[in-house]
Amino acid sequence: MVKRKVAALEKVDADLVSLQYKIRRDPKSYAQEFYDQWLSYDAQRHIFVSSPSTASTDDVKKFHDLVDIVAHVADLYPNLTAPFPDHLKDLLNQHHAVLHSELREKVVGSLCLLRRKEVIDSTSLLTTLFPILISTPSKTLRSLLYTKIISDLRESNSKATNHRLNRTIQTVLHNLVTSDRTSTKGMWATRITRELWRRQIWTDAKPCDVMKEACLSDNEKVVAGGVRFFLGGDKEREEMEDDSSDDEGIDIKRVKHQGGINKKTKKRMKQFEKAVDKVKRQERKKSAPHPLNFSALHLIHDPQGFAELLFQKHLQNTKCKFTLDNKLLILQLVTRLVGLHKLTIISLYSWFVRFLTPKQAQVTSFLGSLAQATHNLVPPDALEPLVVKIANEFVSEASAAEVAAAGINGIREIAIRQPLCMSETLLQDLVLYQRSKDKGVVMAAKGLQSLYREVYPELLQKKYRGKDATIGLRSGEVKLRKFGEEDTGGIEGIELLEQWKQEQREKKLAEQAAIEAEGGEVKKIDDDEDGFNSDEWEVGSDDSDESDNGWINVSDDEEDGEPAKKRPKQSGEMTDEDKANAIAEANRISVLATTSILTPADLAKLQELVREANIDKAMGGRTSKRKKELIARHIDEGVTAEDIELPATIGKKSTKEEREALAREGKPGRDEHKSTQAIRKSKKEAEGKSSTNKEKARKKNFMMTLGKARAKNKRSLVDTKASLKAHVAKAKQGGRRRNGVA
Repeated sequence: MVKRKVAALEKVDADLVSLQYKIRRDPKSYAQEFYDQWLSYDAQRHIFVSSPSTASTDDVKKFHDLVDIVAHVADLYPNLTAPFPDHLKDLLNQHHAVLHSELREKVVGSLCLLRRKEVIDSTSLLTTLFPILISTPSKTLRSLLYTKIISDLRESNSKATNHRLNRTIQTVLHNLVTSDRTSTKGMWATRITRELWRRQIWTDAKPCDVMKEACLSDNEKVVAGGVRFFLGGDKEREEMEDDSSDDEGIDIKRVKHQGGINKKTKKRMKQFEKAVDKVKRQERKKSAPHPLNFSALHLIHDPQGFAELLFQKHLQNTKCKFTLDNKLLILQLVTRLVGLHKLTIISLYSWFVRFLTPKQAQVTSFLGSLAQATHNLVPPDALEPLVVKIANEFVSEASAAEVAAAGINGIREIAIRQPLCMSETLLQDLVLYQRSKDKGVVMAAKGLQSLYREVYPELLQKKYRGKDATIGLRSGEVKLRKFGEEDTGGIEGIELLEQWKQEQREKKLAEQAAIEAEGGEVKKIDDDEDGFNSDEWEVGSDDSDESDNGWINVSDDEEDGEPAKKRPKQSGEMTDEDKANAIAEANRISVLATTSILTPADLAKLQELVREANIDKAMGGRTSKRKKELIARHIDEGVTAEDIELPATIGKKSTKEEREALAREGKPGRDEHKSTQAIRKSKKEAEGKSSTNKEKARKKNFMMTLGKARAKNKRSLVDTKASLKAHVAKAKQGGRRRNGVA
């Protein structure tokens, strides 16, 4: 009886599929047949809606098939099937909890199919699926709805950005997070926003506002999702972009060749056309301008207010019961915002005091966060107690080497961003730790010494300053940056172009002198001539001392009339500090940038010189901007616990597991670390092959092989020659079994 029912159902399925294909080919001819199916669907729907939980398996199967056929041909009979989308929405909204899983998936799939056929729009579909996503207890249904929502948003923004739909969904997600801050429903808002941000479908500030509200939620899981978005969303987007750019292109010649030698079919023609379309899309993508993707941390509105709220609500608040891991995530976000936007939250630094002790769990993460929260606008008075606390707690003769190295490196990371946080006495004590016996402590102390040689060598004793810092102090090139002092804007690499122009002028003057010595006619060379035809771009020259064309020479001599308002000091009146400041200021300001307009040829040469300078720097050449780079390091990148722990790992003997992991890198496909010989042996054993005689001889008892070894040593040269000849002859014959003989 059961077999008959199954056979009957299979026959009905085949008939419906056949009818579907016929209707697609000729809708007018099969209008009556479809009308009969529609009546059957409508009657079955009324029966099913009346009691969906008590429907039999046969009724569910029949209704499933009728929904399928109507959904596939609904666009061909729009007048008759106009209420069909509303039927599916009502069924899903009212009875999704009691529907059979297959029927439920078919209803969701039918709604998505109607969307692809443009029977309904994306807004109608998403507003139907989203409330069910956040309310259904079924895990499989939530996974299905989440996939369909992401897929529809991708499809809607594939050809062009659908701003209207995006704003609607973003508003829904924003209201979902803010309506009930204690509910876990906001997790779906964070998941959807993060996925669309990773796929670069949403790239503006609106999704950042949604995740900003998620970070201020009262639910721990929602807060963790929002914080992880800001800390790792940009990296995920870059990784996905790199993976998509690494895809291998299609070889058109190969596909065309296969189509020529194989049997020509419609399927192969379609494959060839798809390959051509894909190559064309790749070429258009390469030629298209690169999208300007801002980091999520830069798109936050009012970062000062956001950081203060986040700190006060989740870190300062003693009633907050979040776990330590989640609190560290929030702390990393707060400190990242403070360092990136140069915010001022003075209470943050006093909050750090009770966590800066070696007994604190994950203390290196706290040290890294403190370094992230430091910048050149933080008052040194707020940082100096923290630096002293780290030195007292971590760095001492009784401390373990790993603790001392982490403490010194943490102080160095803080000093990179604010060198004024250090006192002279403390710095001298820390530098002396380069005499330690532990290599990690030595490297950390030397790193701190190298830093202050560049940024503040006056704090170091003379014997620790080094030659370059000592010469820089004497000449005035090394100058301490005062609190709050910022570099003025300029053109990157302009000094390289100025130096190159000067060399070109000197070269031409040398050529001119050589021609004059030979008695030839010399063409007068302009002082600003450098090989480029840029006379029409010149604005003025500072070498001119003629007083024609209406210009008047102004002299500072007293006999010329009224003396100048500001006269320079006499040589005896100018101090060494004034001379150093004057030299540094003269070196800083480029004459070329203030007296002439750069031509396109000048800009091209400037790019070339900057590129060469970067190559020299990468190959170990010296650079005059090292101080600026040290202070500006990690502005866009965070400081992690690994950066603090790095010196402690130097010189430390690695474990066997670490060495195996290092050897296993770049060698995928191995279940365990083995040598090449062991891999060959296991492969032979798997194939059922035996070991060689040489391998067997290694396992024999020594006394068993002693007689043979003695006999070999006693052989004469004639016997050895005969033995070798016999060995070669036997090898040519294929061994003892004569396998080589045909």
